[in-house]
Amino acid sequence: MAKLYRLLTGEDTSAFCHKVSEALGKGWELYGSPSYAFDSANNVMRCAQAVTKDVQADYSSDMKLGQQ
Repeated sequence: MAKLYRLLTGEDTSAFCHKVSEALGKGWELYGSPSYAFDSANNVMRCAQAVTKDVQADYSSDMKLGQQ
């Protein structure tokens, strides 16, 4: 069994919220608080949220985390 970790990132739009909601729907769990920062190079706000998931498999760096 392995615990997987992902850091979801994106612009502060509904697309980011959908990305997090999709991960939660696939069994990922929120890990820590979300982050929010201004990207001055692109003049947008960016969000980040860590998520984790326990899976019944050995960890491999070849895993496609988004497909777990």
